[in-house]
Amino acid sequence: MIPPLIVQTALENQIDIIAITDHNASANVRAVQKAADGTGLTVLPGMEVQTHEDVHMLCLFASLLDLESWQHKVDLSLPDALNQPEHFGEQYVVDENGEYIRTENRLLLTATEFSIEEVIEQVNELGGLVIPAHVDRKSFGLFPTLGFLADWWHFPALEISRHITAEALHEKFPSSKNNVLIQSGDVHRLDEFLGTTHFEIEAPTVDEITKAFCGENQRSVQIKRPKID
Repeated sequence: MIPPLIVQTALENQIDIIAITDHNASANVRAVQKAADGTGLTVLPGMEVQTHEDVHMLCLFASLLDLESWQHKVDLSLPDALNQPEHFGEQYVVDENGEYIRTENRLLLTATEFSIEEVIEQVNELGGLVIPAHVDRKSFGLFPTLGFLADWWHFPALEISRHITAEALHEKFPSSKNNVLIQSGDVHRLDEFLGTTHFEIEAPTVDEITKAFCGENQRSVQIKRPKID
């Protein structure tokens, strides 16, 4: 996907805030932010990091500077291995127009050395949010991978995939009850935008999203599935 089409498709789906959360990588976040300038779409800086337990975690940050600090830590935690494009695909870095800049040759589709606890601690130190990604998914989802949700993790929310409802999640994984939920399209293709997570916030910022997760001062978040005629 190239930045201008990401922005265009999000807006066509009446989505006004997205996060770019590439796997263990952040090099394309700035390009999408630039492509969104002046459009009304807010692009939050983020990353999907893979812990050494093989669980995917969404990390959201207030600024690119904070994300760059986190990227440095992630780079040091990745194994010294080359990507295998024939198996995992090419890892391109592009500009705001989608023009090629370079290829990332280091293998990104692998686990870091960070534990879940270490991700939480270090991202929180940078003022970021950590949310377990697609917790219901068999591959790299928290519940199928580990089978439990520890109380001491204190996640502000859990992300569910497009393939499950909140009710079905609670029935299948009872420990998910009483947790705030969001739902993501986990968008890898332009036709995968979902837009079912609705925030009542004063501004499209990580700070406001955090307040919505806490239900602070009438801020809120809920999953609203589109009506089918």
